[in-house]
Amino acid sequence: MKLTEKQRAARRAAFQQMSFTEKAEHIWTYYKMPIILGLIGLYLLCSAVHHQLTKKEVVLYSAHINVSAGDALASQLNEGFISATGADPKKSEVYFYRGIYLSNDPSSENHQYAYASRLKMMAAIEAKQLDIVLMNREAYDIFSQKGYLLDLNSLLSQNDSLHQLLEPHLTTNTVIIDDNAIEYALNEAKRYQAITEEITNGIDVSMFPVFQQAGFPASVYLGVMPNSPRFPAVIEYIEYLAAEQSVDERLAG
Repeated sequence: MKLTEKQRAARRAAFQQMSFTEKAEHIWTYYKMPIILGLIGLYLLCSAVHHQLTKKEVVLYSAHINVSAGDALASQLNEGFISATGADPKKSEVYFYRGIYLSNDPSSENHQYAYASRLKMMAAIEAKQLDIVLMNREAYDIFSQKGYLLDLNSLLSQNDSLHQLLEPHLTTNTVIIDDNAIEYALNEAKRYQAITEEITNGIDVSMFPVFQQAGFPASVYLGVMPNSPRFPAVIEYIEYLAAEQSVDERLAG
């Protein structure tokens, strides 16, 4: 019901005569929802501003597949690299996909988790938000067979010094060019057949000091995504990892 001017004046006068506590109770009773909505809006605005001010620029996307990097190693692979480039670790980062597990073993108790990890990696590759992968041998074989890894000879062809430095650590693996997997799975073929090719698509980084210090029980491989839009950063990252190896090799010599 619309109040008359006289009624509004009377309410104003009554409000003015209230104590501070009574005024607060009155405002809360009649304006509770607008206050709550206003506070929520203010919180969301402050949160968005804070996110923008503290958001880091991702210079490289990396996935750790079937390997786990401890805090010390993760710091070297992230802040160490950012600092080596002269950038500010508070403003830039190497983004890690952690806890990724891949396996071709259908009997594995982590089969569902492996399936979810595979979908996550495929989505990251499709979105061009995955540049390099660090992986154990099983994951390396899976990525290689699927053709997910770049031929490193093409990446290093314009950098002879880095190519020469990495040559003892470059690895070849099988890439399936074509097969009859679908027909075989549907029992339309008596045996599985595949056309394969051996490609240099990995770097065994296990002997690099940063990985030796981490104490991995088996070899760790680095691979590069063919559709990465950040090849200059990829090269710089590999150079960063190889630089420590180069220093140790010179000292050993």
